[in-house]
Amino acid sequence: MAIKRLGRIWMKSGKDAASLPSRDDPSFDDFCPIDSQVQEEMVRSFERANDQQSLLWRTVFAAFLFCFVAFLLYSIVQQVSSPFELRYHAYFVEDVESWMIIAADWVAILACSFSIIGIVSKSNYHRRWLWCSFFISILLSVFWLYFMMRLPRFRWDVIWRPFGPLSVAGICLYVDHLLAESSEEIRKLRGYMYAYKAT
Repeated sequence: MAIKRLGRIWMKSGKDAASLPSRDDPSFDDFCPIDSQVQEEMVRSFERANDQQSLLWRTVFAAFLFCFVAFLLYSIVQQVSSPFELRYHAYFVEDVESWMIIAADWVAILACSFSIIGIVSKSNYHRRWLWCSFFISILLSVFWLYFMMRLPRFRWDVIWRPFGPLSVAGICLYVDHLLAESSEEIRKLRGYMYAYKAT
């Protein structure tokens, strides 16, 4: 909110040179334009706060994805050692081969791994990893929904099968978009800075 308010103030100053952004804002005490050094300090503080928030949320989602991957690995081990013993596997004993369940879980791990790479990567292509994860998850959703529709009764307790990886990929894309939007706002704010030296 503060970023947008300062951005509007600084943008207005570019249109009207006689009306520099000043401290006549109720949150300031006096009536003089903001010194260039103060502007720089404010923008840097916003950049630091944004970097901290970005790191926090990317770490939180990466940790959640690691937990989901660990659960899927457990699921694979159980299916290999004791086929269809787990309830969410047993539902599909009539329609799905054991190797297909194992393969589907590996595909889910692949999709989650792409999401992890995309959410923690600092490269310019990190969003491609997120989109790859999203499209792989769509294919996985189609696979599981097909077999869920063939069950005698729809099982809501395994709804995470088709929509778990897809939801995770979608949420990661959304979080990445919000963080990128916030960074863009700060870049715009830096562009609105004006030269003023307090005497």
